[in-house]
Amino acid sequence: MGRIKNALIKRTAKNLLKEENKFTEEFNKNKRLLGKNLPSKSMRNKIAGYITRLKTTERKKQAVLENK
Repeated sequence: MGRIKNALIKRTAKNLLKEENKFTEEFNKNKRLLGKNLPSKSMRNKIAGYITRLKTTERKKQAVLENK
């Protein structure tokens, strides 16, 4: 089981995914992309981790749909 993210992190991550399609499944790349935009290091890391998780889940869903 993982930690539960608050609504601010989820909302921000989803908005960023809608605006920019540069994000990948790699946490460090996502963290660098967010680096200058967010004032707080912990907030940046949480959002980057959540984006990574969303991208990974999206890829797995696509793989399941392709196998059907």
